[in-house]
Amino acid sequence: MVELKSWAPAWASRVTLEHSARTAVAAVVSLLVARLLRMPEAYWASITTLVVMQSTWGAALTASGQRFAGTLLGAAVGALVGTCAGANVVAFTAAIFGMGLMCWALRLDRNAYRFAGITLAIVTLVPRTRPAWMMATHRLIEVSVGIGVGLLLTLVWPDRLAAGAGQA
Repeated sequence: MVELKSWAPAWASRVTLEHSARTAVAAVVSLLVARLLRMPEAYWASITTLVVMQSTWGAALTASGQRFAGTLLGAAVGALVGTCAGANVVAFTAAIFGMGLMCWALRLDRNAYRFAGITLAIVTLVPRTRPAWMMATHRLIEVSVGIGVGLLLTLVWPDRLAAGAGQA
């Protein structure tokens, strides 16, 4: 039998195990918190946690701020457009364009614009049985839970590899 040698240093497996555990804990905690709050699409909390969890506190904070700002903008515009126009393609197009201008005016970057557009699409284009404003509110809460859990876990359980490498 041929022995395969790893190209990774000996400590890499410990770091990989810890990072995997850290990520799994964060994703599950955010899912459970969202379920406790009876959010209809609690999986968005876990998805958000996975998106915003970064190697370092600074990177997580930056990503979280952009995601929250974009989601807030997309939820507000989505509630308005969804209530007034429904899944109208022309209204959706105008809202996407308008949010790009709003992000520029508010000095938000393209990541915030991306999250605003995703939220707008979810609120206005996904078939729903509830009013658009309710879907927008739920989306904002679900994303906020994911951001909160991701930031908390990044703060209390930092990624040791990134901290050791001096990444900011």
